[in-house]
Amino acid sequence: MKLNPAQLGKHLQASLAPVYVVSGDEPLLCQEAADAIRAACRSQGFSERQVFNAEANFDWGLLYEAGASLSLFAEKRLLELRIPNGKPGDKGTAALLEYLARPPEDTLLLISLPKLDGSAQKTKWAKALIEGPQTQFVQVWPIEVAQLPQWIRQRLAQAGLAATQEAVELIAARVEGNLLAAAQEIEKLKLLAEGGQIDASTVQAVVADSARFDVFGLIDAALNGEAAHALRTLEGLRGEGVETAVILWALARELRLLAGLAQQHGQGVPLDKAFAAARPPVWDKRRPLLGKALQRHSAARWGQLLQDAQQIDAQIKGQAAGDPWTSLSRLTLLLAGKRLTLPNA
Repeated sequence: MKLNPAQLGKHLQASLAPVYVVSGDEPLLCQEAADAIRAACRSQGFSERQVFNAEANFDWGLLYEAGASLSLFAEKRLLELRIPNGKPGDKGTAALLEYLARPPEDTLLLISLPKLDGSAQKTKWAKALIEGPQTQFVQVWPIEVAQLPQWIRQRLAQAGLAATQEAVELIAARVEGNLLAAAQEIEKLKLLAEGGQIDASTVQAVVADSARFDVFGLIDAALNGEAAHALRTLEGLRGEGVETAVILWALARELRLLAGLAQQHGQGVPLDKAFAAARPPVWDKRRPLLGKALQRHSAARWGQLLQDAQQIDAQIKGQAAGDPWTSLSRLTLLLAGKRLTLPNA
């Protein structure tokens, strides 16, 4: 039977099912769901635990043996079966079906799977896990970009923190959809924020490392047309040992946003509406900066700069000729509105 992750906590307060399945591709949410099940097991006397990783050449007989053997050290056992590729194969299918047909008493089986696609969900073993009367199937869905600010706000509230909308949006922009990074930053804010109140300045002072802040400073300087400042920042990042890939990530992210905004604006969409429709939406204080940058180039030119960023990515990976640092300098100047012609290498 399917169990909504939001219902998991309440469900675990009652009698536990023989089998739980946690499936999804969002590491933090899957980990927290599995941790909740483990905690419930501990609270209900499951003091023995065995973990099986079903990698290539896994001996599925171990699951048979674990299910058939008596516990030597405890009355209740937790068995964990992790299937990283989500494909148990013929032997695994047979082992799972046999286990599900006769789950042993005083034993709970926790299965961890990646997200199952449509074809995988139609297999005999997956149907047994999803629809079986002995199982609870917890499907973990990723947090969509538009949902991330609300998720962050909820996590902050759980940590006893209150944040302004601007602060929430800034955290969302900094973590780029990485929920594990967001959770870590919230823990940091919990330790360092005064009075449990979070605003944008608090986030800027606490979230992420100084090198990451410098990358954002580079972006802001370039967007504002401060070419010399942007180049000095770029050289500073190089001197601090910041990887070219990190800087390119930030530049490419901004170029994708600008190219999309320029295309919409060229089609007659008002900038304010385009800003609001962006994912994540552009927060108010950044709109003048982006609006100023958008005046420098056409939508086609922004698209070309994005292609330049792809070329730099190839240089970083050794798949194209040229020096990435020189190319990053050129791209930074162009973003800042300079009409200089610099070599790509």
